[in-house]
Amino acid sequence: MKLVCSIAAVLVNTSKGVHGSVAARRISAEMFKELKTKVLRLLPPTSNGPTVHRDETDGAEILSCTVKALKEGHIVAVPTDTIYGLACLAQNSDAVRKTYDTKGRNGQKPLAICVGEIQDIYKYCKVKVKKELLGDLLPGPVTLVFERSEELNTDLNPFTSLVGVRIPDHPFMRQLCQMCGEPLALTSANISSHTSTVEVHEFQELWPKLAVVVDGGPIGDQSRLGSTVVDLSVIGKYSIIRPGCALSSTVDVLERKYGLSELSGEE
Repeated sequence: MKLVCSIAAVLVNTSKGVHGSVAARRISAEMFKELKTKVLRLLPPTSNGPTVHRDETDGAEILSCTVKALKEGHIVAVPTDTIYGLACLAQNSDAVRKTYDTKGRNGQKPLAICVGEIQDIYKYCKVKVKKELLGDLLPGPVTLVFERSEELNTDLNPFTSLVGVRIPDHPFMRQLCQMCGEPLALTSANISSHTSTVEVHEFQELWPKLAVVVDGGPIGDQSRLGSTVVDLSVIGKYSIIRPGCALSSTVDVLERKYGLSELSGEE
């Protein structure tokens, strides 16, 4: 039976500090009684020996539940390779508006899109760099900004002709995009202007507004910097929009391997 779709796992952080206290656990349990959000624990892959069949089933069920919620126009919280994110279907205008409302985000700040494979980028973006460059940076903690194509929802970032695209180096996220068959709109899982989150309990105040919260455990090195955002919309040039967590390695690829030069403010 697909029990994971009908019940939610109560996840209590047991680390030292206030979130691991008895009081915090009690508050979480009481809040959860009234919560309709599905909070689903993503089991880590086994590191040795064959993969346990139960793990595969649980992962598939969580993917199925998350896809269903997205297809119904809901907002979900998901782990990426950098921080936790809020996601909805980028082609669903109502869901995009709901994402802004959920975060209290400025409507003039763009949302990035997330896809599962490099070839998917070409459907929604006008790419002006070599495909090998994409392969050197993606999947990974980098958001590449290109001119948007006509295929992308015009209600997504209608104030700009550009769009940032991500392929997180996270198997769940890549599978999720592939199963949806269309791009996800992706933004950080926090109230706008608040600190980025690397564990699900850090954005509990948003849970009641979400259909699904996928708990993938603590993320990465917990730097909270988010992805490095680089504009590649001008041929032969690049511009760093946000330094993020992979600035040095990204610039090295762009300049040393592909000979791109940084776009100055005067150009």
